[in-house]
Amino acid sequence: MFSRQGPTLRELAVQALSSVEHGYDLLAPKFDHTPFRTPDTVLDAVEGALAAMGDFEHGLDLCCGTGAGAEVLRRVCRESVTGVDFSTGMLSVGRRRVRSDGQPRVAWVRGDARALPFGPAFDLVVSFGAFGHFLPGELPGLFAQVHSVLRPGGRFVFPVGAPPRPASPWYWALLGFDTAMRVRNALWRPPFVMYYRVFRFGEVRRELRRAGLSVEHRALPEFGRWPDGSPRCRLIVATRMSGTLQAPPR
Repeated sequence: MFSRQGPTLRELAVQALSSVEHGYDLLAPKFDHTPFRTPDTVLDAVEGALAAMGDFEHGLDLCCGTGAGAEVLRRVCRESVTGVDFSTGMLSVGRRRVRSDGQPRVAWVRGDARALPFGPAFDLVVSFGAFGHFLPGELPGLFAQVHSVLRPGGRFVFPVGAPPRPASPWYWALLGFDTAMRVRNALWRPPFVMYYRVFRFGEVRRELRRAGLSVEHRALPEFGRWPDGSPRCRLIVATRMSGTLQAPPR
């Protein structure tokens, strides 16, 4: 499951018994060698879809981690790219690995996605693989924050994979992981919120609309379809329709 450059079992155990923030600080130097990093196939598919949507000026990578999403934004945004994350360890790795010379300019900001330190400065917000760190009850506040940092007409874009079917080994693997995390959080403090089965397409669409975003979804054809014709992976595109403008962060 992990490469030789990835964390050891002991390191993972220490991280899992930490807070989310401290756990990611510890994991950061080896994060890109784990399956927790968004696969390049997903990043490339989203980049292609963004390029087809038109020009973007200022992009925000929400819960940016080590900057895989920021790399995508560098290729589709003309003016600026900002990565925000609450883990200083992950931000440090991102600063080292993502090219920052020339245009667009790149900035890294430590912050909580539930209390973003920006005004309506961005015309594109992306996020990859971070939503398992938010409980369903936190989605309204999270999406309200995204709405608040988007310019009028700005878009919040992220991929959502279809949940595996019960006949798939992945279904039982994810169910087992979530169950183990719930047991861990019932017995140990601080909690480590990382669940793979709480981010449901219908609920997400409903909460985005409640936050004042219009929502559309598009199939990512690179990942094919289920036998019933439904896509294996969708791209959610949520658009802010009104608001005021503010200068981007520097």
